[in-house]
Amino acid sequence: MYPTTERRFVIANRITIIFLFLVIAAGGIVRSTGSGMGCPDWPKCFNRVIPPTDISQLPEGYEQQYIEGRKKKNERFANTVQRFGFHKEAEQIRTDLSILVHEEFNAAKTWTEYINRLVGVIVGFCMLATAFFSLQYRETKPAIAIWSVLNLFVVVIQAWLGSIVVSTNLMPWVITIHMVLALIILAIAIYTFYLATTRRNSVLLVNNGSAGIKWLSLLSLLVLFIQIILGTEVRELVDVLRGQGVVRSGWIDAIGTAYDNHRILGYVTFGITIVVCWMVRNKFSVNNIQSKFALIILILAVIQMGSGIVLARFALPPYMQTTHLVVASLFFGAQYYLMLLMTKAKL
Repeated sequence: MYPTTERRFVIANRITIIFLFLVIAAGGIVRSTGSGMGCPDWPKCFNRVIPPTDISQLPEGYEQQYIEGRKKKNERFANTVQRFGFHKEAEQIRTDLSILVHEEFNAAKTWTEYINRLVGVIVGFCMLATAFFSLQYRETKPAIAIWSVLNLFVVVIQAWLGSIVVSTNLMPWVITIHMVLALIILAIAIYTFYLATTRRNSVLLVNNGSAGIKWLSLLSLLVLFIQIILGTEVRELVDVLRGQGVVRSGWIDAIGTAYDNHRILGYVTFGITIVVCWMVRNKFSVNNIQSKFALIILILAVIQMGSGIVLARFALPPYMQTTHLVVASLFFGAQYYLMLLMTKAKL
């Protein structure tokens, strides 16, 4: 049983993790429905706290107003990117005219993007509460406080990057960084939860030499991380093909190598997951938390593989794109937590 102050942190951290998965799901829905530019400005939507529901509610001359604002913001971003040595990317931001293409108003897409932002705001408040409650650990276990506060700053960067995603009109490599940062935030939140809960859990305090499983879990996690990044790139190529007028049934063939690499890594991840699950279930009792999480990641791996097959066979249906992304993030989180549990475990 946790003292009241510690319990507050654990609860806040747990809620944060749940909402992080929800915001990833919301982002997946935005991407699969093509609603990323439903709100052409940030943080407001059409310069309103509550977005419009009809075209008659739009500000007069809003198209040119937002295009001019986007130009200035992108120039500042290009300068920042260039200072870090990415001259090619900076030049792309300055010269790609498609960034400034205006998208016609669609109420459904506007509200889809708006709800995604609302979930993101809730995540921000959850992270703030988690960081605040983590300060009680600053003397007994400072790593919890340090990582929780650091994660709050990372979320602020993520929010800023979200505004860049909008101002660059969903530029592919910016979206990839946005997704990678989301996984990093999730990993930090899971890590602080692990540190807080294992402090008083005697089942997890003695190292029993599970190094082999731990390193295999780490390998699987790294492969899955790369696979998710490749999956994001595949999704970006789909957007390009849609813009070029390629029919949906021809998307998979047109994507080529990126899809093939993503699929191969999927098989590798699935194979490693089976081995990890078998090793954990043989080493720990079925009621042990390690065995339970091993079963969870195996189930998620099966669902992920199945959703990938549906995507390939049925021309990437939108609902399955979201399912594939959400399951991938759940898979990543469960795999990472299992790896942490292997660090210090007791039979």
